[in-house]
Amino acid sequence: MHGSLMLDIAGTWLTAEDRHLLRQPEVGGLILFARNIESPRQVEELCRAIRAVRPDLLLAVDQEGGRVQRLRQGFVRLPAMRELARCTDAPRLAEACGWVMASEVLAVGLDFSFAPVLDLDHQRSAVVGARAFEGDPQVAVTLIDAFIRGMHAAGMAATGKHFPGHGWAEADSHVAIPVDERSLDELRRCDLIPFMALSGTLDAIMPAHVIYPQVDEQPAGFSRRWLQDILRNELGFKGVIFSDDLSMAGAHVAGDAAQRIESALGAGCDMGLVCNDRGAAELALTALQRLKVTPSTALAGMRGRAGCPADYKQNPRWLDAIGALKAADLID
Repeated sequence: MHGSLMLDIAGTWLTAEDRHLLRQPEVGGLILFARNIESPRQVEELCRAIRAVRPDLLLAVDQEGGRVQRLRQGFVRLPAMRELARCTDAPRLAEACGWVMASEVLAVGLDFSFAPVLDLDHQRSAVVGARAFEGDPQVAVTLIDAFIRGMHAAGMAATGKHFPGHGWAEADSHVAIPVDERSLDELRRCDLIPFMALSGTLDAIMPAHVIYPQVDEQPAGFSRRWLQDILRNELGFKGVIFSDDLSMAGAHVAGDAAQRIESALGAGCDMGLVCNDRGAAELALTALQRLKVTPSTALAGMRGRAGCPADYKQNPRWLDAIGALKAADLID
């Protein structure tokens, strides 16, 4: 079986226990949260320390903009993506946001941000809300495509989330098990449109911890129907599939952490995330060791492709992007 584990650490530097875990070949990635971040220099030093232990490890963060932005002090405070739609030059500004975000994340030694959000804003889901670019799927596709174009220009792979769409289900999958009662035909006419339109552009996709009972009784991230029949075969997606955090309440239907990661990989995920619970991460790691997993070769494509030079803020593109975002009153 192909697969690997992405986990997290507790602080702003590596402990001996962290180093031991990161040396395990089944661990393929590490995600940073706000608790791990003090300043650009500190993050850069932490990434360097991690690379000294495992040069091949994927280093990720959630840096969408708006309220989901882990890198804050010393970084541009990007707007929530929903704010872009009100601007007259929204696609250009979306591309600028994607490029600025990716440049800053790459500059401190991280590989990628789990972005962009492809969910639609149906004015129903508080956990999605302004994280979505739009409620209209065609407008959303235009803006998301531009954002990805900016990310790619900076050298960052793009991860679309949360397949096949988390914007309708009202429950928050961090603390509950959301259910979306719509049919597959209804989803194809609406929430699936961004994923269908951008399946050849995205480098990775993260499925939702949402149950769509008219399609499958399992949440999308544990469903071969969703990940194999629909995402891989129908949409023709060839990139990486990351599970959403398997410690979230929406994932608990699959059992304990060992059962969750085995189910996620069995459904088609290339890497399972187990965050904010070291005991669960160790249980998942033990399961992967028992299963004798090997990492997917596709994961190499998620490495940052062009580290930004130290003086990237003098780049004319940076100055133009920041100027445009300020003129549109999207950043301070």
